[in-house]
Amino acid sequence: MKKLVNVCVIGGELAIAISDGSEMYFPLPMMRRSCPCAQCQGEPDALGRVHRPVVEYGKGAFELVRFEMVGGYGLQIFWADGHGTGIYSITYLEKLASLG
Repeated sequence: MKKLVNVCVIGGELAIAISDGSEMYFPLPMMRRSCPCAQCQGEPDALGRVHRPVVEYGKGAFELVRFEMVGGYGLQIFWADGHGTGIYSITYLEKLASLG
């Protein structure tokens, strides 16, 4: 099972090292816009339809304040505007890396 080994901010990017030796680099604005929480991405209703909310980014939205590793499998990021509910799993991070 892959685990997060190291996470750090380098300039305007978040650098992530995984236990399989891979590394990923993400611009901070991309990480915020990709927040996987229900508040940002929506959540399914009783019929399984996902209603995507309109997300507006104010002052501090792209400024990373801190982060915490969650159980070795994911990363929770806290932003300067108070948002911090998204947990980025390794699988989700790998998907984001493949898009960039």
